[in-house]
Amino acid sequence: MKFGKEFAAQMVQEWQEAYMDYSKLKSILKDILRFKQQNKEPLTMATTTTTTTKGALNRRASLYRAFSGLTNRYKPVSAMKNNEDEVILVSAVQGGGVEGDYQTMFLMSGEEGGEFELLFFRRLDDEFNKVLRFYKKKVEEVILEADELSKQMNALIALRIKVDNPVVKGTDMVNLADKGFSSNSSSLSHSHPINGGKQGRTHMDVIQETEMSNEEEMKEIDNRHFRPAPLDVLNHVKINVELETPIATLRSVIKSSKSDLSFSKQELRTAEEKITQAFVEFYRKLRLLKSYCFLNQLAFSKIMKKYDKITLRNASKAYLQMVDKSYLGSSDEVTKLMGRVEDTYVKHFANGNRRKGLKTLRPQAKKERHRITFLYGFFSGCSIALIVAIIVSIHARNLLKSQGRDQYMVNIFPLYSLFGYIVLHMLMYAGNVFFWKRYRVNFSFIFGFKQGTELGYREVLLLSSGLSLLALAGVISHLDMEMDPRTKSFRTLTELIPLFLLIVVLSVTFCPFNIIYRSSRFFLIRCVFHCVCAPLYKVTLPDFFLADQLTSQVQAFRSLEFYICYYGWGNFEERSNTCEESEVYKVLYIVVAIIPYWFRFVQCLRRLVEEKDTAHGLNGLKYFSTITAVAIRTIYSHQKQKTKTWLVLAAATSGIATMASTYWDIVIDWGLLNRNSTNPWLRDKLVVPHKGVYYAAMVLNCVLRLAWMQQVLGIQTVPFLHKTALVAVVASLEIIRRGIWNFFRLENEHLNNVGKYRAFKSVPLPFYYEYNADKSI
Repeated sequence: MKFGKEFAAQMVQEWQEAYMDYSKLKSILKDILRFKQQNKEPLTMATTTTTTTKGALNRRASLYRAFSGLTNRYKPVSAMKNNEDEVILVSAVQGGGVEGDYQTMFLMSGEEGGEFELLFFRRLDDEFNKVLRFYKKKVEEVILEADELSKQMNALIALRIKVDNPVVKGTDMVNLADKGFSSNSSSLSHSHPINGGKQGRTHMDVIQETEMSNEEEMKEIDNRHFRPAPLDVLNHVKINVELETPIATLRSVIKSSKSDLSFSKQELRTAEEKITQAFVEFYRKLRLLKSYCFLNQLAFSKIMKKYDKITLRNASKAYLQMVDKSYLGSSDEVTKLMGRVEDTYVKHFANGNRRKGLKTLRPQAKKERHRITFLYGFFSGCSIALIVAIIVSIHARNLLKSQGRDQYMVNIFPLYSLFGYIVLHMLMYAGNVFFWKRYRVNFSFIFGFKQGTELGYREVLLLSSGLSLLALAGVISHLDMEMDPRTKSFRTLTELIPLFLLIVVLSVTFCPFNIIYRSSRFFLIRCVFHCVCAPLYKVTLPDFFLADQLTSQVQAFRSLEFYICYYGWGNFEERSNTCEESEVYKVLYIVVAIIPYWFRFVQCLRRLVEEKDTAHGLNGLKYFSTITAVAIRTIYSHQKQKTKTWLVLAAATSGIATMASTYWDIVIDWGLLNRNSTNPWLRDKLVVPHKGVYYAAMVLNCVLRLAWMQQVLGIQTVPFLHKTALVAVVASLEIIRRGIWNFFRLENEHLNNVGKYRAFKSVPLPFYYEYNADKSI
């Protein structure tokens, strides 16, 4: 792989604009090479003459230089070269910061083609200064964050002493700490674990990882006059109560979320969990910052060596010496901080087990397994074979003209269509993941997946193909259209196959054992629960993204309602039901369709209250209009004698909801239709290089949005297509539209993160210092 591609692949995608623009510098070098190739012959003759003359002058001059000795170890050979060999001079220009920008003076600008090389060094300086300023800014941020974590650790250790009340060699640590022998816990020079490594000093500058027996620990304490962290810090600290449960949300309405410490074990455990998360995220930030530094240094080295190769000069050495001496090459704050964070985490959160601690701080990337590819290929092949078998069976037995066709489509088809909706949605998501990875959209960070637990497109295809295989196997075994003439009923076991499949899917979803991607299943369950309790939970992107997916699965919710009615109150042995005649069923048919939109509506209200952004209020009105349209359109479709008044209401509300949703999809969610964009009617930054993809997606979104208008337009039947099959087709088109929407929605979110250099999630810290009331420390 060429370095340019490897460089782009290893970038922190949210920081990509802060990296050295390798491709731009490489294009300038190509211009230099093209110029030299066009002027190759005269340049070669002139170079030969100049080299010969210059070599002779150098040889004559060298006869008169002072002899430096045979064993001179103080000056390198390169330092003895004549100034005539110098190509560039690099100097620091004093700027507004601690260290100024760097400027390169090209000494050969008078030569033919020198303007190209002069342009190269100007652009090279711009790129280096950009990288240097960004790196310095980020290092300053992590140093401040390290100080904040140190203060959090001071409070945590004091809370540990207060809660655990440890006794060391007959001495009560609480009483000893209250006497105030140490004014500041960070002034101690060593760290000593108490109670299995749970207690001790936390100052990151001097953490030393030691594993001692109890006797050695006592001796060490006696020898160094150990004093615990003072408890007076707890007098200035309150604990942050995050709105993570419905009860906590209701309590926060009555009183502040920052409460006094109660010194309970639950409070200590919560504080430890939050600080642990903060350390893991902080260490990840340090690793990415170190990678940023290394990759840019490597890129400058590569581009300068390429310059030397093209121009036959020796400028790389001087420039790379400057890079090494600059803050980018000489700073070691990040490396030191990484070591201190490792030592602190191992001692205080891993009980001195370094392997365990580093395993948490450095999660391993997920390995691709060939068996997953084999299995989803095998399941997919079997599913295709079953589809062919079903088609052949239908034609061979002429089931489309069978007397039991309508009975089957009304009673059995809705049961299996539920699995079809789920499989189709999973296939669209697998496609989303594939293209997100291809175009380097950091979807795992956006969704907040824990590193190494996110599902790739292969895993999603495995699950979807496995589910389709089970569903299709049930369908082909359930194609019996004739009753038993003796019992006047169908076989009970056959009729229960859809119910068994549903039970299997739900059992796997809620299975507590660590099988079949448990972390991803629990993440999905947690997000669904947040959607159900939407106004009582802080709304995050995974929550409202999932709620948007549910709005495209309205027909799947109605299928679940039909399951309950068919197997609960219907006569499934004779394939008959009276669901459509029940008024309760009709009301629930409307309620079930409204529920997903209601989730999004209350989420918008919650965000409006918290963020005070009117855009969330407008988004809530959009979902409210959709709720109204769905309710009126469903009432109209259930009318036996359709009235003109309900038709007008259904058409008006559906039209308003469709236009509002389409506009919001394209302009707000996708960020397109920008008249002043460098890409006409799109946006300035695009992930997909082909602009036609965006225009096609906008048109397709508008067309598929109109699909749900088929009820209002009176399109209830299509030749050779049953009414329930038409409903399934329309529902599938909406799922396809949602899959397209997913890609561009996350692309826009990713570009917003890139524009703000937002590569890390904010982790709430547990302790709040009263003397710094403007922020949580």
